[in-house]
Amino acid sequence: MTPSRWSDLDRPPLNEAALRRAVVGSPLWASLDVVDATGSTNSDLAARAAAGAPEGTVLVAEEQTSGRGRLDRRWSAPPRSGLFFSVVLRPGEAGAFGKPVPVHRWGWLPLLAGVATATALSRAAGVDTSLKWPNDLLLTVGGEERKAGGILAERTGETGVVVGIGLNVSLSDDELPVPTAASLALAGAATTDRDPLLRAVLRSLADWYEAWRTAGGDPDASRLRQTYAAGCATLGRDVRAELPGGRDLSGTAVGVDDDGRLVISGPEGEQAVGAGDVVHLRPSA
Repeated sequence: MTPSRWSDLDRPPLNEAALRRAVVGSPLWASLDVVDATGSTNSDLAARAAAGAPEGTVLVAEEQTSGRGRLDRRWSAPPRSGLFFSVVLRPGEAGAFGKPVPVHRWGWLPLLAGVATATALSRAAGVDTSLKWPNDLLLTVGGEERKAGGILAERTGETGVVVGIGLNVSLSDDELPVPTAASLALAGAATTDRDPLLRAVLRSLADWYEAWRTAGGDPDASRLRQTYAAGCATLGRDVRAELPGGRDLSGTAVGVDDDGRLVISGPEGEQAVGAGDVVHLRPSA
């Protein structure tokens, strides 16, 4: 008898029907599909968005074979070992949450997704999750900060953004792509059941997105900036920003500006960084 690809009882498949019942029909989520495997949920959903997929379309994959991160980095993980999903948001359109959000505020979307994911995991999994600007989800394993997930926001068309979230859930030490990675299991999470974890993240994302949209994208009126700063492991630390074009900027990360850019105070004063790779140069206090 040929073994079923779902025969790993430690990693059961997501319950698509139950997930739809739990989240679809809310003010934000319009549809939810779960696929066995795909190259990248962001790429697939970007194509759907270009064809007119509405705001609130959700695509979840049990396995990503060509997952993409910032700076076009590639990664993959064993089937059903994590949460790999993308959503369509259309902040450039008027809708249930009010007027369109100005484009210069859209830089807050990956930060918003980070806040939503971190707060959801704190409640649902009982783990403290911190954020590395702009889009890394950090967990503490063995007293060390390690990356357990990431967020990728990509603009699609004039009004839309596809936001992808990848989170390691049940990976063991020998399955980690690099020694500095982590998973919820390794961080001692209270649960690694992906169904309630995904529901919690989607509900939190909907709540934060509604608050941000209702406030016209204002990070202070929506309390997004305050909440992000409280959970951001980058602020207050010495950092090196590796910028496009091969230029580096070193200094102390002192804040996040109105457009979601990291403000670094260095020898030449304060400068805002909107793109690049940020390296933490000293431990968090």
